[in-house]
Amino acid sequence: MNAAWLPLTALATSLLVAVTIFALPEEARRLRTTINIGAAVVKIILVTLMVRRVAAGHEDIFSFQVIGGLDFVLRIDALGVMFAGLSSLLWLCTTIYAIGYLEGSANRKRFFGFFSLCVASTIGIALADNLFTFLIFYEMLTLSTYPLVVHRGTEQALNAGRVYLRYTLSAGVVLLLGAVLLNNLTGDQSFSSEEGLGDYLNDHSGLLTLIFILLVSGLAVKAAMVPLHGWLPRAMVAPAPVSALLHAVAVVKAGAFGILRVVYDLYGIELSVELGVITGLAVAASITIIYGSLRAIAQQELKPLLAFSTVSQVSYVILGIGIFGPFGTVGALAHLLHQGLMKVTLFFCAGNYAEELGIHRIDEIDGAGKRMPLTSIAFTIGALGMIGLPPVAGFITKWYLGVGAIQAEMYWVVAVLVASSTLNAMYFLPILHRLWFRPGPSHGKGNWPHEQRLGRLETHGWLLWPMVFTALISLGAGLFAGLPYSPLDWAARVASGEYLP
Repeated sequence: MNAAWLPLTALATSLLVAVTIFALPEEARRLRTTINIGAAVVKIILVTLMVRRVAAGHEDIFSFQVIGGLDFVLRIDALGVMFAGLSSLLWLCTTIYAIGYLEGSANRKRFFGFFSLCVASTIGIALADNLFTFLIFYEMLTLSTYPLVVHRGTEQALNAGRVYLRYTLSAGVVLLLGAVLLNNLTGDQSFSSEEGLGDYLNDHSGLLTLIFILLVSGLAVKAAMVPLHGWLPRAMVAPAPVSALLHAVAVVKAGAFGILRVVYDLYGIELSVELGVITGLAVAASITIIYGSLRAIAQQELKPLLAFSTVSQVSYVILGIGIFGPFGTVGALAHLLHQGLMKVTLFFCAGNYAEELGIHRIDEIDGAGKRMPLTSIAFTIGALGMIGLPPVAGFITKWYLGVGAIQAEMYWVVAVLVASSTLNAMYFLPILHRLWFRPGPSHGKGNWPHEQRLGRLETHGWLLWPMVFTALISLGAGLFAGLPYSPLDWAARVASGEYLP
């Protein structure tokens, strides 16, 4: 039985919340908070239902024809549910965090309205079943995140917003061109089609390659692949909840997820290999991984360091796509979730240090582990996961990518993974040393840049508990990776559909 209402309801939840929040007066703080948290909980329930339906073998579809040859289609499948699950879980965490972070600030109604639109766009991207539907929500994501990037209204924020729009709107044009060319060649291709594009290989291999390059280039901007990454470090002027949203939940993940859809569901892995584009994708991802890590080492401020870390880390997903074989695919898909959990934890921590102690620079963080132990433990978990040390989830990703590379006889990928982990350690371990082993201001070094007491604990509970939760999930995803419905288990489920008949 087709439960067409399920994908539609999941999308409508965020859209209706956005409209409601825009309609509320600015001072309706408690009502806005209740609506935000309630809708996020409802979203998790709906995604849980999706998971159960997919596990039972159902694929629920909602569709209607827009014009001849173009349909708006939402479909629930294993890959889409992965991305929707990440978005819904981290939406709840980031909403709670943002409520505490923006307490007393101006324009909260505008922030949470566009925040909900951003999540609606992400859910639409996750459930889109063709390029036409995907493009609608992909561009909606661009427009809904711009007000969040420029939220502070400073000249620096406005400049960052202009750069963001130049990159993402230009990428949208490239993506649209690829979609139009593909539509003219093959018609409206569904991501769930079993026929794929293989029938066009003999007569149109050159055009298929061009379309692949256009589609992936358009998506690579949001995925922050070098040299198309320039918008991301500039966007760090946004508030910490926005940074967490950009890096862990929405924008960069939407780009990486789009590339997953193009390779696995639009072209198919076999056709992608025959066209010779997979190796190029792996090389581009490797360059991005090393470049992002080198730039992170050079940073003096915490949020820019985390931004360049994202440039590097998201490309593990792309690298896994470029490794032909099930282990590489499992590593790519698992990292889509693992990186989101670890990176949102790190940005929550960075926001807590800034709000509680006024810490923005790395050299200001000395001794903060004793002053803010829970925040610092969470940061340590996230950092060790990014390096790839067990038992945090990041280790699982790198293990599967490494095994996949060896099985595919792509030994140079193993060298990239080793080099990347070494570079990750070079910029994260000194921060951990400063946190835990350097003396803080209580040892005669002056005061924190701007210390304040936001709550009875080390910081306000709204800022503390989402961070603790995501840190524990990051640890649990590594410790209990073998359990049913874990990120690794679900990634293996998707990969088996790609490689088994």
